[in-house]
Amino acid sequence: MKKYFILILFAGLMVTATSCLEDYLDKAPESGLTEEQVFSKYENFKKFFDAVYEGQKRYGSDWKDYNIKTAFPLYFAMWDQKYAWWQLTDMSDLGRYMEGQAIKGGQVASIINKFTYDGNRRPILESMFIVIRICNMSLQKIDMLKDVKPEDVDDFMAQAYFVRAFAHLELFRIWGPMPYIRQVVGPDDQWDIPRLSKYETLMNIAADMDTAVYYFEKANRMRRDNPNPTEPGHLNHPELFRPNGSAAKALKARVLLYAASPLNNEKGVKAWEEAAKANWEAIQTAQQWGYTLLDAKDYKYNYVGTRYSNEQLWGWSAGNKSYNSGDQAFLICGPMSANKNSFSGDCPTQNMVDKFETKWGDPLNTPAEREAAAALGHYNEQDPYKNRDPRFYIDIIYNTAPIPGYGTAKMYYEMKNGNASYSELLDQNYAGITRTGYYQRKRWGEQSVKNKIKPLITDPIIRLAELYLNYAEAANEAYGPNTPAPGASLTAVQAINLIRDRIGMAPVQDKFTASKEDFRPRIKNERTIELCFEGHYYQDIRRWMDAPQTMAGPLYGMDVEKLPSGYDKTQYPTGYKYTRILLPADRQTRWKDEMYYFPFDNDDMYKMKNFVPNPVW
Repeated sequence: MKKYFILILFAGLMVTATSCLEDYLDKAPESGLTEEQVFSKYENFKKFFDAVYEGQKRYGSDWKDYNIKTAFPLYFAMWDQKYAWWQLTDMSDLGRYMEGQAIKGGQVASIINKFTYDGNRRPILESMFIVIRICNMSLQKIDMLKDVKPEDVDDFMAQAYFVRAFAHLELFRIWGPMPYIRQVVGPDDQWDIPRLSKYETLMNIAADMDTAVYYFEKANRMRRDNPNPTEPGHLNHPELFRPNGSAAKALKARVLLYAASPLNNEKGVKAWEEAAKANWEAIQTAQQWGYTLLDAKDYKYNYVGTRYSNEQLWGWSAGNKSYNSGDQAFLICGPMSANKNSFSGDCPTQNMVDKFETKWGDPLNTPAEREAAAALGHYNEQDPYKNRDPRFYIDIIYNTAPIPGYGTAKMYYEMKNGNASYSELLDQNYAGITRTGYYQRKRWGEQSVKNKIKPLITDPIIRLAELYLNYAEAANEAYGPNTPAPGASLTAVQAINLIRDRIGMAPVQDKFTASKEDFRPRIKNERTIELCFEGHYYQDIRRWMDAPQTMAGPLYGMDVEKLPSGYDKTQYPTGYKYTRILLPADRQTRWKDEMYYFPFDNDDMYKMKNFVPNPVW
């Protein structure tokens, strides 16, 4: 049955985008600016278009962000609700019990407005439609530009196609297939625009990215900081917040991977072949323009310590952040922030910690795998953090982990006179403490009340490592683990091992590389580890259609007891007793198939006549 998306739902959004122009004209000098002046002069055109990056809309008595940032994973997490996308999965628990726990437990309908229109929260739906309209209006008016260098016109067009595609992709990832809006829709136009299939939506996004690449190439903006591919970029250009041609290639490659994934695939192995080809081409383009995988010693610069890294094809710099900044409340625990009631903390589950292999490449996800690693002398449940993947020590704060200002992380209790006495990072006077036995380190920046620094924080919207992971996944499905895609110089196994080698991790063990079925779980695990806490996992488990299993639980944490003197050092070599525990019932995940996509607001659905809405959950 043909589905129709009644755009009366979004009529207000379209008009709102038009008001961006009206607001701009209202703020003009007394002499006034006509539409001709806005779109014919470079600086005025730029101000109008740049609302896609920093635009605001009056919400109540204040101006609130309604722009592309609302879809960035890190920006999304920096809000008063104190949860990130990955915290809505089995990857992490929240220190404080808030609505994020309810969402991962299968309840979102009552708060969906926070993702659609609420300017005090994260109005992604409205923001993306506003962004789409600004892009379409800019493309419609581009011929009005006068006395402008041709490359500047091409750059505007490239950005407009890129941003329009990115906005459609973010709508798709959260709400599913949409109409693809390529023109400025007016009040007298037909509003009954067909809602495309999932595959068709993604193909339209990919086509816009192709067009963006074409214009970025014409504008000589394949990278912005240094267009000379024989020289490294200096990474301090003031306009690195804008996308470039290398990023457009990469985003198209990501889109084709999504199109090949089980949730969206309509072409079988052919879709995987196209995804492998696109990702290999994106890798080659990135290399041509000087992007590289950072060395292990500089790995953290993808997230902390610099505005941008040379592995990021496109990123967002959040600026300097302090341990007591409200932006960090989703990440930093109460004791580290010295805030007893507000801060929450990002608390990886034991399920996530188990995904970090031993340094020899032994998987640890199941009891059988842990027993096999223990039999080799590679793992000890009572010394569980020894000899792990190097990324474990970069990404996770665990009991006894070295951290500035604290010496080591103290996350344990000890029994004294029959009562439990808690260590400082489990201080029961704070609401935002871990129930899993862990805190996230990767994006932390090491700031705390005992280390009062303000590190630069950056969000790698897409980085080169993802392209190798994308290629490996697609090539494995299309050609198997040990055959490169046509024209490529790496097999899926070699691409995965390249990512592992740069951080000092052992290659994938040979027993996992005999077939695509054997290798598939290791690719998924590698992707989860390399891209953890970057916003991918929420989408990955859905496009893989693994969410019914991973979100079914159960979720575990680690109970850590400090032992009194006289303990058995053979059985407990660290002086602590480690016991896996089930998280409380209200911190478990739940899955129902309605959770593949967010619903729309009830008020919107009541306005519709022919629209088949997403299921409410």
